[in-house]
Amino acid sequence: MSRLLLVLSLLLPVVAAADDTGDYLAEVAQQRQAREEGLRQPLGWLSLVGLHWIEPGSHRVGAASDSDIVLAVGPEHLGEIRLSEGVVTLVLAHAKGVEIDGVPAAVGELALRPDSHGEPTQVTFDGGAAGFNLIERDGRFALRVRDARARTRTAFAGLDYFDTDPAWRIEARFEPHPEGATIEIANVIGQLSHEPNPGAVVFEREGKTYRIEALANSDGSLFLIFADRTSGRETYGAGRFLDTPVPKDGRVLVDFNLAYSPPCAFNAFSTCPLPPPENRLDLAVRAGEKKYVGPR
Repeated sequence: MSRLLLVLSLLLPVVAAADDTGDYLAEVAQQRQAREEGLRQPLGWLSLVGLHWIEPGSHRVGAASDSDIVLAVGPEHLGEIRLSEGVVTLVLAHAKGVEIDGVPAAVGELALRPDSHGEPTQVTFDGGAAGFNLIERDGRFALRVRDARARTRTAFAGLDYFDTDPAWRIEARFEPHPEGATIEIANVIGQLSHEPNPGAVVFEREGKTYRIEALANSDGSLFLIFADRTSGRETYGAGRFLDTPVPKDGRVLVDFNLAYSPPCAFNAFSTCPLPPPENRLDLAVRAGEKKYVGPR
């Protein structure tokens, strides 16, 4: 009996570890499923069909070829877009079937709220299957157009991942920067911005030390933009994103199994930020999302 108890006592930690690993693998699979479901939403990132930068003045907007801003979808002659003194106004000439934030629209003027000021104004038409919102990047404004019938969405090929490896779930150090620190970030269309840089994530891998400068999410968690030796080969060439929990007591959990491709991996109408030079790792991170091979 004593020998049996000894064997059982030795096996219990192994069984517990196996259970923990199984729970972790299931958790990662669940998060990946949620990620794909989010992409597949009717007006999600896969539905982007246009990005139109707005110059000061008044511009006719609609799907007609004689419009100043030609939309890929929607009413032929929707109305006008006006930009003056940092305010973008939509002047609707055609309101039938048009909704503003889910409410039927009326002919007239409406100041559009950009994404830089919280949730942007959503202008939809075609029964809610298409529409646009206003984005602001580095002081410039653009209409981001979506269509649930876009081929990038209807022919979406699904996501591919490296096998989940718990060894890529790393407890890293968080080295805070002085309050108010920023870092210069470029995006895919060549714009530069200075983003809040609360600190750096520092971790060990195979005896070497690596460092990723972090951006700040509104809830205190971290947003990482990084490239590595798989970028452009096995993963998206412009790098990947990764969110972490809020750092605590100088530590932060960095799970590369949850690294994901930016929206510009799926279409040509995004304004994705690029990894700063500090975040280009001399390391092959074979974890997380692989390069997308479907229609773009």
